[in-house]
Amino acid sequence: MLATAPTGVARTFGEDEIIVSKTDLKGRITYANDVFLRVSAYSEDEVLGQPHSLIRHPEMPRGLFHLLWETIQTGEEIFAYINNLAKDGAHYWVLAHVTPTRDSRGAVVGYHSSRRSPSPAAVARVARIYAGMRAAEARHRRASEAAVASRAALEEQLAGQPYDELVWELVGEGRA
Repeated sequence: MLATAPTGVARTFGEDEIIVSKTDLKGRITYANDVFLRVSAYSEDEVLGQPHSLIRHPEMPRGLFHLLWETIQTGEEIFAYINNLAKDGAHYWVLAHVTPTRDSRGAVVGYHSSRRSPSPAAVARVARIYAGMRAAEARHRRASEAAVASRAALEEQLAGQPYDELVWELVGEGRA
């Protein structure tokens, strides 16, 4: 599929709606609910088997996805604020809860993500942090180096506060 260019158009979805997707261990989409399909403007045929990065907005810092993958590959869950890119170029922010999916023996066989609509105040706060992360990335040509620099910028901006504590702070303030 060709890369989609962002249009700057913001899309929202209902506070009572949940975007759900499932992937295999390599991040290829194996399931997407109707809310995912409607908000992303993709059909089911267009997303099944595709990498979840299909909806990655180019302004999302690599370091955040580095943190996300590192966390879920150790069998842990993560909550994260993510800006996604729809097929038509619109963007939509989500508060994602990503968890490993396990088989009957407890082995991780894929990942499950449920996403809710975040508050504008939470988006504004994380957008400022992500801008600092992208600035750190811009100083590196190699993607792997950019991701490491971005993670370091995140840790510096949070001044020792773990990312998940920031997420819960925003949720606790009623600003999901």
